[in-house]
Amino acid sequence: MNPEWNNLLTSELSSRSWPKEFVQIVVKLSDGIPLSREDGKFLFETSRLDVVGELANIVKRSKFGKQIFFNVNVHINQTNICTLACRFCAFRRGRRAEDAYAMSPQQYVDDISLYADEVDEIHSVGGLHPDWDISYFEKMFRSAKSKFPEIHIKALTAVEIKHISKLSNISILETLTKLSKAGLGSLPGGGAEILDDDVRAIICRGKESSQEYLDIHGIAHLIGIPTNCTMLFGTIETIDQRLTHLLKLREQQTLSNGFQCFVPYPYLADNSRLHEAQLASANEILRVIAVSRLMLDNIPHIKAYRMNIGDHMAELALSFGADDLDGTVQKETIMHLAGSSSPLDHDKESLTKIISNIGAVAVQRNTVYTKFSTYRRISLPIIQ
Repeated sequence: MNPEWNNLLTSELSSRSWPKEFVQIVVKLSDGIPLSREDGKFLFETSRLDVVGELANIVKRSKFGKQIFFNVNVHINQTNICTLACRFCAFRRGRRAEDAYAMSPQQYVDDISLYADEVDEIHSVGGLHPDWDISYFEKMFRSAKSKFPEIHIKALTAVEIKHISKLSNISILETLTKLSKAGLGSLPGGGAEILDDDVRAIICRGKESSQEYLDIHGIAHLIGIPTNCTMLFGTIETIDQRLTHLLKLREQQTLSNGFQCFVPYPYLADNSRLHEAQLASANEILRVIAVSRLMLDNIPHIKAYRMNIGDHMAELALSFGADDLDGTVQKETIMHLAGSSSPLDHDKESLTKIISNIGAVAVQRNTVYTKFSTYRRISLPIIQ
């Protein structure tokens, strides 16, 4: 931990009284000691969600003060055709479905051109198309970067990388290296679901294993490709399996140090086939975000993924440890087919209003958190 952050954290933690059952955790946070599985289980089970949230918010403020980060992006999903049929997915289509689609590289570029004047990031994930090997994605990324060199391409989940590698008969390392040279800037981190293979066998049979997810991200980190990481919760997993997930991510970060943001989001059940899902309550969503902040001491940013949890919950999450708000988005398919009703027409003004509502400072960032600018909202005249 940055010594300055630690001093701020220690000062704020020691300036107030805590319930006795939290003292051990407070001492660990103050001393920069990673929380244990037992600590995490307590945080998930205690009735004092208010204290869990307060601790997470203090940890966040010790790192970032009043800053809340956002970016200006658009989601473009290149295909919904997929060789898998994960039970929680409402996006996937078979090749013969009436609403199946697959963008050509030129169509992908044409779609970007609709937003290119406004965004600095393209977020692209999609199905596992049975015919698209490395050459398709090299052409797609090169075409996009040739026309829009300033736009960052954040694309392809770990299972997509695995699929491309297998179709192309090349290693994961070679796949990522080729994609990076073609213009891929970072990986979005989707597809982690729960990093427990017993859960994965039920909700996403056929996807990469837990270890493969971690290994693919580790290889990306090794060659300088930063990534995000995620967790889909509220399906069939237990608290212990959620903690396994968090601890595996923390261990991988210790090894490869390339995760820049963790994105937890609840399962949306409206249009999928996982009928036994538990579904997360509003309190549970806030708890997962807060516990993630406290457990993942070595992953800098925690995102409130408003496309999934909605603007109101995202605003609350900013007081429960989240420091990052998903960007302008503008076009999104996967979450909305699953049941999301979050608006897609947010510009900077409406997005940063969520941040200013809690008295925080909106900071526009680039994809890899190396460029920042404080955003000042426009003061509109009052019409009487």
